[in-house]
Amino acid sequence: MTRRIQCTLLTALLACATGLSAGPALAQTDPVTLVFAGDIVLDDVAGAMIKRGKDPFAAFGNYFRKADIRIGNLECVVATTGSAGDKNYTFRAHPRTLPVLKRHFDALALANNHSGDYGREAFAEMLTLLPATGLQYFGGGHNLQEAHAPLIIERKGLRIALLGYNEFMPRSFEADFDAPGSAWSEDEQVVADIRAARSVHRADLVIPVMHWGWENELVANSRQRQLARLMVEAGADAVIGGHPHVTQDIEHHQGKPIVYSVGNFVMKETDNDDQRRAWVLRLRLDQQGVQAFDTRAVQIDMQGIPTPDMARATPCWNRGQSTPGLCTPAD
Repeated sequence: MTRRIQCTLLTALLACATGLSAGPALAQTDPVTLVFAGDIVLDDVAGAMIKRGKDPFAAFGNYFRKADIRIGNLECVVATTGSAGDKNYTFRAHPRTLPVLKRHFDALALANNHSGDYGREAFAEMLTLLPATGLQYFGGGHNLQEAHAPLIIERKGLRIALLGYNEFMPRSFEADFDAPGSAWSEDEQVVADIRAARSVHRADLVIPVMHWGWENELVANSRQRQLARLMVEAGADAVIGGHPHVTQDIEHHQGKPIVYSVGNFVMKETDNDDQRRAWVLRLRLDQQGVQAFDTRAVQIDMQGIPTPDMARATPCWNRGQSTPGLCTPAD
């Protein structure tokens, strides 16, 4: 029996055992704002800044503070243990970086192709360090079931489920039934997870965060589009993506936004201008899903440190629009 089928069976059994279904949410007035920042690597210049008492996220501090929920993709392991894998790039940050991450983020996506760079021992250490610092995580866990479980965040009576998946090799980073790792994306399992987020975990909204696509491609590929539409049809209210290191196009399916890639955020290992231009995404959420979204332009310097680009227009959208427009920052 494969890990995917075993995990699907566990999801189904849990649903039967609990008998839970989505119940009425508390009355919600103001929208919930969720901010998502792309790839974050803290093992080089950014890590050295933190060691000296500086903050590589400082330029976005006020922007993050205004959001109800702040999420980032942690594209490195945070640990002191483990050995570097046989890869071109391996990223491991020191635990001293965690209080700075906590200052700006509520939770971190762990499903990517670098979280396992130093093996399962280092990944397991990170899973202990993050909650000890007050940081939540999703897309990874101590075992397969935990890696596929949604992170539920409730704000203003709205229950939001976050799921994370990796589609970029090596698959050896995937969690197993008795081993820590990340959540790998397989269509049947992703659909089951989205449905369980509502039926078992009583989420009002479900947002998968994907690590997918090919590096440096400015337009999403056919696999990304197929999976994104499948997730929306399974009940996802929005899909957020990363990994290509550049921003990609945005589309809507059944009225739900799909942001294929927001690009990098804190990343020194860049080799072209497109990799140094990115977005921070802000969703406005209500009981019906995404009410609106906008993006803040990010300019990443040669040391990998981001600053807002207040002059560059970037995609924005309000419910009822068929396609996104371009907006300049209003706040």
